[in-house]
Amino acid sequence: MRNALIAAIAFSTGMMSSTVVKADEGQWQPYQMPSIADKLNERGIDIPADQLADLTRYPMNAVVGLGYCTASFVSPQGLVVTNHHCAYRAIQYNSKKEHNYLADGFLATTKDKEPSAGPNERLYITEAVTDVSAQVKQNIGDDPLERFENIQANRKALIKDCETDDNYRCSVRSFHNGLEYYLIKQLIIRDVRLVYAPPESAGAFGGDIDNYEYPRHSADFTFLRAYVGKDGKPAVFNKDNVPYKPKSHLKINADGVKAGDGVFAAGYPGSTSRYRLTSELKFASDWLYPTLATRYQLRIDTIEDMSASSNDVKIKYAGTLASMANRMKKYNGLLDGFKATDIAGIKQARENDFKQWLATDKTYQSFQTQFDALESSLVEQRKQRQTHYYFENAQSSALLETANKLYRLAKEKTKPDAQREEGYQERDMKMFKARLMRLDSTFAISVDKTLWLQDLRAYFDQDIRVAELDAALNIGAADTALPDTLDTWYAASSLTDLDKRLAWANASVAEFEASDDPFIRLAVALYATNMKAEKEAKTLAGKLSMARPDYMKAIIAYNKSNGWPVYPDANGTLRITYGMVDGYQSKDALYKQPFTRLEGIPAKHTGIEPFNAPTKLLKAIEEQRYGNHKVTTVYQDPASWLCRLFSCLDKPEQFNSVPVNFLSSVDTTGGNSGSPVFNGKGELVGLNFDSTYEAITKDWFFNPTITRAVHVDIRYILWMMDEVDHADNLIEELDLVRG
Repeated sequence: MRNALIAAIAFSTGMMSSTVVKADEGQWQPYQMPSIADKLNERGIDIPADQLADLTRYPMNAVVGLGYCTASFVSPQGLVVTNHHCAYRAIQYNSKKEHNYLADGFLATTKDKEPSAGPNERLYITEAVTDVSAQVKQNIGDDPLERFENIQANRKALIKDCETDDNYRCSVRSFHNGLEYYLIKQLIIRDVRLVYAPPESAGAFGGDIDNYEYPRHSADFTFLRAYVGKDGKPAVFNKDNVPYKPKSHLKINADGVKAGDGVFAAGYPGSTSRYRLTSELKFASDWLYPTLATRYQLRIDTIEDMSASSNDVKIKYAGTLASMANRMKKYNGLLDGFKATDIAGIKQARENDFKQWLATDKTYQSFQTQFDALESSLVEQRKQRQTHYYFENAQSSALLETANKLYRLAKEKTKPDAQREEGYQERDMKMFKARLMRLDSTFAISVDKTLWLQDLRAYFDQDIRVAELDAALNIGAADTALPDTLDTWYAASSLTDLDKRLAWANASVAEFEASDDPFIRLAVALYATNMKAEKEAKTLAGKLSMARPDYMKAIIAYNKSNGWPVYPDANGTLRITYGMVDGYQSKDALYKQPFTRLEGIPAKHTGIEPFNAPTKLLKAIEEQRYGNHKVTTVYQDPASWLCRLFSCLDKPEQFNSVPVNFLSSVDTTGGNSGSPVFNGKGELVGLNFDSTYEAITKDWFFNPTITRAVHVDIRYILWMMDEVDHADNLIEELDLVRG
């Protein structure tokens, strides 16, 4: 296997891209693939569409979810590859003062040295997706709140029938805004272990400065491993567990891809808003995103300042900080994108055209009533969001959030399990307790108190107040005594102790209401107010469940009449997207090529975070250790416009390096991080990890000329494993192919 790797560093890449713009838009459900088989063929994706539609066959049965990111099996011994930032919690969980794996990286040279990734880490393997629209919509009624509750009851009944085996997790997800519902059955792997992670200085090279930017030079990958009991069934962490044997694992094409090659990605994109109305975009642009961005920036600045003087705080809040910085930059990118391209204007023009179509189409003319009802409900939704925003933030303390959930659990336990709120049923208890356990590794009193104080002051500075909160904190018009009050609360709370925290999960309502713990007292005091807000939200959701589905029926018909793609907005479920390896015109006279090279790393390196590449990586680049053989001459892609202009076939150019990251036109969003990127034969050629800054607005509107996803090139991963970190034991596990 090692010889195959060394021979594979014949790193062939194309340098420029085609100007032929095809709309590679779409985050497609797997069952839809046969319907777009012609589009896949046009892109040079040869793997049969019906094979991609089958979740029991290669490669889809090797693609797994982490609950927030995507990963894939790459060996018959349960080895999994994902992004470094997706495995951040696992790396953080195992980082201590004596061995900081975030800073130094980690490699387990044998399986017995692979530590647990943490009690919360799971792998979810989707085995079945079933249309249950009729069952969910059965006997739901027209009263908004009753409708919402009946939909929830139908969903929970389907889930209960599905989860006859404790090793499976089932969910019912809404597609096309409630027009369709699908039951998703997933095998849960509960014992996940950390195997290999590069240092953060390589895995997140460039940090927030380079986030959403290009060119990029990130080693954004990490290997985990799935373990099960000796009987082959999922089990919690135990030293006697054995590696999971997946039904298939991905073949890795060590030759990678070149410009113009067709590629596709599979993963679990989080959410998009492409079918949302123009009024929703304007609300996001004018109030929601600026408001959220302001709060995130304050929290980021605070955590960074406090981390500078405490390594313990730095480790505990590393994942939180990275997540917030990523979200902050996304909000800024969305706001900049809305200004650079008049997306609101584009959506409004299309919406106006839709209304004209609606008025003349005999089948859908009557849907204008639902459209008007939808707009009316959205006005109510915006008012709710603004009314509750500061009060919700005023409950942001990790200890208060924990107390709220624990008291809610005690309340829910008084009901039959089927009537409990989702998240508080018996099926949820393992994860519920795992979250309680994880708090110790992600929480510091000093930071939590400071962040909470900021949110409380923002709450006190506005007009909408909640008497129960003000009374509990003994605050009137001023907040000068608030810091002392919080000091007393944190010192007196039992929730900072793991054993006591876990014990509260079994306490009765009466025990909560008799408690003198300040955070529990506040949770009890705020319960009625929170439940009232939740009821309002459910009632509104019931109204939207009547208006949105009919609106979507009309929108789908309208899109089809125009020959536009029809796929559901992303909702955290398994999707497939296709495209090609391609650069793009970023701005006037600035073309961004599809591949970056190793030499870009020392060029950016300053020795100061975040451009502080590891010494061993810089040394390997300086010595041009590209795989212990002569680098192959690489020709320009003959299909590119530059080649046609300058006769690249007559003037070959050498890449003379290892490709690090590359661009493609696949349609991705958050949750696609870690998604395997395949060549046309279904072989792994990279991992998705980001989008370009210009493409951030694709959550609302897909622009094929500038929408690009950023991937870690598989050749860089292999090179890091071989020449930098000497992960020989893992290389031997991989199924490397050529050509």
